[in-house]
Amino acid sequence: MERAVFLDRDGTLIEYRSYPGDPGDVKLAPGAAEALRRLKGLNFRLVVVTNQSGVARGYFDESAVEKIHGRIRELLQPEGIAPDAFYYCPHGPAEEGYEGCCCRKPLPGMILQAAKDLGLDPGKSWMIGDSACDIRAGLSGGCRAILLRTGRGAESELELFSAFTVGQKEKSGTMFSVADDLRAAAGLIVQAETGFST
Repeated sequence: MERAVFLDRDGTLIEYRSYPGDPGDVKLAPGAAEALRRLKGLNFRLVVVTNQSGVARGYFDESAVEKIHGRIRELLQPEGIAPDAFYYCPHGPAEEGYEGCCCRKPLPGMILQAAKDLGLDPGKSWMIGDSACDIRAGLSGGCRAILLRTGRGAESELELFSAFTVGQKEKSGTMFSVADDLRAAAGLIVQAETGFST
C-alpha cells in the first residue's frame, strides 16, 4: 500500500475564501507548488479532501466545485505537479440541520474512501489542514496530522490545544504538529520521513 498526504483545499492548498464558487478567484497558497513537489519527491500520493457545504446551501452546484479543481490543476501544471485525486463532501453540517453523512470532516470518510480507492495506507500517511475538523479527520482516519496557521488555523490552534491537556493528547494519540504554512508543513514531513531538516 502507498503513502499519501491528504490536503485540505481552502486555506491550505489555495488561499482561503468563504464558499469559493468562481474558478477565477482561485489563488494557490504561497509556496504550495514547491511544497507539493517536495512531498511528491518522497513518493507520497497527493489527495485533496475538502468540505464544500456551499453545494448544500445552494451557493453553487457540484460542477462549480469540479471547475475549481480544474483551475487548481491548471495553476499547478506549469510547475509540473498536480494532486492525484480530489474528494469533496457536498453536504451541510448536521449541527445546522442538514442530513448527516459519513464523508464530512471531522469524520474520516473521505480519507478512508480515498485509501480504499487508491490503495493507500492511512497509518503511513499525513493530513494537512487549517481547521480543527481537518486535524480530527486525519487523526480519526489513522494519519499523522499537521495544522497550518493559514486560513482559519490560528483560531483552530487555540480550539485544539484547549480541548486536551498534553497528557491527554499523548494518551489518546491525538498529538499533531503545527506549521506556519504548507511549505513549512512539507519541511516537517521531510524531516519526519528522512531524518533531515530543511
